[in-house]
This record gives sequence, C-alpha cells and structure tokens, in this order.
Amino acid sequence: MAETPSQMLALGTAAPAFTLPDADGALHSLADAKGRRATLVMFICNHCPFVIHVADELARLGRDCEAQDVAVFAINSNNAKKYPADGPAEMKQMAAARGYTFPYLIDADQSVAKAYRAACTPDFYLFDAAGKLVYRGQLDGSRPGNSVPVDGKDLRGAIDALLAGEPVSKQQVPSIGCNIKWIAGNEPPWF
Repeated sequence: MAETPSQMLALGTAAPAFTLPDADGALHSLADAKGRRATLVMFICNHCPFVIHVADELARLGRDCEAQDVAVFAINSNNAKKYPADGPAEMKQMAAARGYTFPYLIDADQSVAKAYRAACTPDFYLFDAAGKLVYRGQLDGSRPGNSVPVDGKDLRGAIDALLAGEPVSKQQVPSIGCNIKWIAGNEPPWF
C-alpha cells in the first residue's frame, strides 16, 4: 500500500466553491454551508485501506459535527471508470453501511480535488465560518497496521479549538493515504 501525504494547502486559503452530485444525482454545494459555524471537507473513497481504517470514526465525526452546527462534505474524486469500487452504487452502499450522515459527493472531472490540492484519501480541510482554511492534516496518528487508536484526535482538536474561539494550532501533520486515482492525462503537477 503506497503512502501519499497531503499537499498542505496554505492556511487562510478561501474554501474553493463547488457544486457536486451525490450518488442519487442530488446536487450539494459549498454554499449550503453558509451560516454554519465551520465547514469540514473530506476527500475519501470506498476502496482505500486508509479510509476503510477510519470509516467508523468518520461517521462518528459527521454526527458530532452536525450536532455542533459544522457542515460536512465528503468528496470522492477517484477515477471510477478505472476503479469501479469507487462508483456511485458502491458509494451509496458504503455510506449506508458506515452510517454516513453527510453528503458523499462525486467529483467526476476531478476539478474540485485540484482546486483543494487534494492528494490522498483521506485528506481533510477545516474552514472557519468566514470560509478560511484553519486546519489541513491528519485525522489522527492511526494508520492500518499501527497500534494508535482511531479517535480523530488531531482533527477533533482543531474543530474544538475553532468552535471555542481559540486559535487552531499551526503545527499540523499531513494526512497520509492512498493517492487520488487520477484520470490519465488529468494528473496535477503534484502527482
């Protein structure tokens, strides 16, 4: 299993806008988060062992964020033609099996992944109420095969600080995961 780190988009970056469909074709937009206390954007997929390893925590995190008025969007940017396990039907199955309550969206042309400089699954971006990036990095230190508990410690700490009106630590560890499966000829320069 190859490990790819986050690109660590610059803190303070404005959240790139998007409007994407879910597996049923319903459109969801970053603008849907307007008025929320914060917004979490996650790049995930179905087949990545790093995502599977943390999927239950992602579901818990989604429920906890909703209770705290934090909008959550999960985006699948993988090439589903080459990786059919990441197709819409499989996304619906995974979301139901894991109990995802957040929109799980399809970035078929990979433009949103490029706008966020997403590199791996999972990759996390936390924005404040003004839409400015305050955290990008790992969920926690757990990885498949290590003994670190999956608890979302790093990301949850950033969310808690933001919601408490405290500064979010700038000491942030890149997420590690499988690289986004780019469409041939569509690879970004950081791939």
